[in-house]
Amino acid sequence: MTGLFGANSTTDEVLAGVDLRGKRVLVTGVSAGLGVETARALAAHGAEVVGAARDLAKAETATASVRAQAANGGSLELVRLDLASLESVRACAYALLADKRPFDLVIANAGVMAAPFSHTANGFETQFGTNHLGHFAFVNRIASLIASGGRLVDLASSGHRFADVDLDDPNFEHTPYDPWIAYGRSKTANILFAVEFDRRHKARGVRATAVHPGGIRTELVRHLDAGTLEAMIEQINADHAAEGKPPYQLKTIPQGAATSVWAGVVAAADEVAGRYCENCHVATLVEGGISRVSEGVRPYALDPDRAKALWAKSEEMIGERF
Repeated sequence: MTGLFGANSTTDEVLAGVDLRGKRVLVTGVSAGLGVETARALAAHGAEVVGAARDLAKAETATASVRAQAANGGSLELVRLDLASLESVRACAYALLADKRPFDLVIANAGVMAAPFSHTANGFETQFGTNHLGHFAFVNRIASLIASGGRLVDLASSGHRFADVDLDDPNFEHTPYDPWIAYGRSKTANILFAVEFDRRHKARGVRATAVHPGGIRTELVRHLDAGTLEAMIEQINADHAAEGKPPYQLKTIPQGAATSVWAGVVAAADEVAGRYCENCHVATLVEGGISRVSEGVRPYALDPDRAKALWAKSEEMIGERF
């Protein structure tokens, strides 16, 4: 499927002609933005979607379009999941395990970005704790429900290029806190989690990949000061103009969610497994200069030894082994 789609492709274009009847999908973060659009597109093509959200009342309102457009057996069921609380993570996972119905696809979509320094209910730095450790605990607890032939899609970001994980000081106890460095660490962790999860589960036919949705205006920017996003885009476009490149444009939400559904149900498993995808294709490794919006993945984010080390550190932090 390489080359059929690109940066401007939408979820509906990527899923054109795809029949997902009989498929069951779990999507986290369905109270806004990419999560809602991902759930809508999948349900519209017949998938039974289980949407997880911290605020069920907000999610109920936000997902009205999902139910309205569900077709060919598609549906939506909501479950409560607060990734910043291991108690909530374990309760949600326990309920799904008790239900016993398998999943063909899990999309770990929820997350926070550039948050002020704070801690989760369990004392973890908020971005690493929510974006990585919450999903690490949740996905591993329900891993047995992912059917053979199924996939995990972990939403990462080009922001992984801000920083590698810091396994010696994951909670910024000894390092000055920077919201973008913290975000970068958590997004690198998302990619490394997919790498190691894929290695551990591929023998039973379950694969994992990480995706970058692109630059999109969603609730993810809620922690940014007014005008910050616009100033960033102005600087990018000034750089582009100096290089003779066209202006940078943010993606629409359907364009942003396209890579998630492409990697989850359209691309060949062997093509995307253990990799980092963007703009509906597998990204290339980039070691040299790179801008905020150019393509490419840093080698440290796909390093298998780094992925194993992060897995061990994550188990130590949450007090569970998988």
